[in-house]
Amino acid sequence: MRTELVTNLKRQATNILQRLHEDKEPVLITEHGKPSAYLVDVSDYESMQQRMAILEGIAKGQRDISEGRIKTSDEAKNMFSKWLI
Repeated sequence: MRTELVTNLKRQATNILQRLHEDKEPVLITEHGKPSAYLVDVSDYESMQQRMAILEGIAKGQRDISEGRIKTSDEAKNMFSKWLI
């Protein structure tokens, strides 16, 4: 991962973005020597969002199971058959 100062981002935004799109390597932006933000390619960001949504769905399912919120296969088929007329 590359690191850039916020002042470099202000001065060289076009070059930094061009390199980001070419090598797909995230860029850590620092202010006063401390991490401030990450620049990531749009397709990489969207992919991370999709993966996060899947993981959140799995975690929710695991919580439902552990808390007893489950249905049998027949109950689920009956419930869905109402929607799939």
